[in-house]
Amino acid sequence: MSLISAASSEIGRLLDDLRSVEESLDPASDDGALIRVTRRDYEKASKVPTELRAEMTRTATEARTIWVRARAESDFEQFRPALERTYELRNQYVECFGDVDEPYDILLDDFEPETTTADVRETFAELKAELVPLIAELRDQEVDDSFLRGGTFPIDAQERLAKEVVTLFGFRPDTWRLDPTEHPFASGAGVDDIRITTHYDPETMKSFFSTMHEYGHGLYSHQLPRHLERLPIGGPCSLGIHESQSRMWENLVGRSPAFWQFFYPRAQATFPEQLRGVELDRFLAGINRVNPSLIRIKADEVTYGMHVILRFELEQDLVNGRVAVRDLPQVWNEKMDEYLGVEVPNDAQGVLQDTHWASGSIGYFSTYLLGTVMSVQIWEKMLEDVPDLEEQIERGEFSAMREWLGEHVHSLGRKFSPQETLRRATGSTIDPKPYLAYLRAKYGAGVAA
Repeated sequence: MSLISAASSEIGRLLDDLRSVEESLDPASDDGALIRVTRRDYEKASKVPTELRAEMTRTATEARTIWVRARAESDFEQFRPALERTYELRNQYVECFGDVDEPYDILLDDFEPETTTADVRETFAELKAELVPLIAELRDQEVDDSFLRGGTFPIDAQERLAKEVVTLFGFRPDTWRLDPTEHPFASGAGVDDIRITTHYDPETMKSFFSTMHEYGHGLYSHQLPRHLERLPIGGPCSLGIHESQSRMWENLVGRSPAFWQFFYPRAQATFPEQLRGVELDRFLAGINRVNPSLIRIKADEVTYGMHVILRFELEQDLVNGRVAVRDLPQVWNEKMDEYLGVEVPNDAQGVLQDTHWASGSIGYFSTYLLGTVMSVQIWEKMLEDVPDLEEQIERGEFSAMREWLGEHVHSLGRKFSPQETLRRATGSTIDPKPYLAYLRAKYGAGVAA
């Protein structure tokens, strides 16, 4: 249901008529959840004037065109007026909801419903306290990953290998597509129209991990509840829950010893020039190397979180007027140095690298890290319920993993809030401790216990 159609007066009248029915229903039932979620969507959408929403859409369309040019020319000043207008409109949007404790709550709620800025800030503070020193400790470790670079990963071979791995995971050629693109994404028109994309670079095999990432998104969409398809409660729960699925397949499966124990011989056969003579342990060390870098989407598992925290903090500062848009490049560069020890050489590789702000998606970024944290909680519960899961992965078997995720996460659709969905799947709401423990176990004792 679109926000505009949800705000029609007829929808409001029908929801009023259903109040007595709603009170008689189990809130967890399909009908009870349908009324509750539709009412929530309606009440939020109806507060925003159509004219403002139209202006936000128009500005985002224009801003993205300007951003493309500004990024190509590495010129933030060219983009600044459009970004200032974007934040001006977002502030008007927040004002539609009256007095709120945290203006950013309204923006965050668009992407991670019923999650507050304070909730995220608390989670990120615990992560930040341990990630910054861990990054400082690991950044200078000697790891030879030269075999992963060098320009001998032919694109046609990458395409074959990408198709092989997603087929192994559960790609269905009658309902799925895998295509090349500049920036990987997943989309589709329903549970039986799943389209995932990846970017092939002949100098690296990073496409392999982006393909697994997008497979996680695709599987979630494919296993959403069919009987609720096209209803407000039949879609994905939130961007954070969505990201938990993609990060799980990319990192917890795709960078694990269990997976590569099975799949590495295939990779060696596909890329003999690069991987011949490279032992499995050396390969695993290479694909898991911690190396602070400029670009978020190319970041390793450990440093990725600080890219997200940086953006989360800047968005709040901008919304609350603590940082002016004109000062954004300077503040961005200072935080990159403080958090990752990286010097930003230009705007294109710094403040202009992401499309989200140009598209008006203020409040989006935190979901990337929330999903990463939740992925470990879901993974641990799945291991508890399927004790031989890693042995199955070593044999190239993934049906039990797909089925568990389908039953415990995907089948819930959007019936519940993200945190209630997580609680029903794992027994707990978001908790950064399992994620930090995972990093300790994988990268050593550098993170304080």
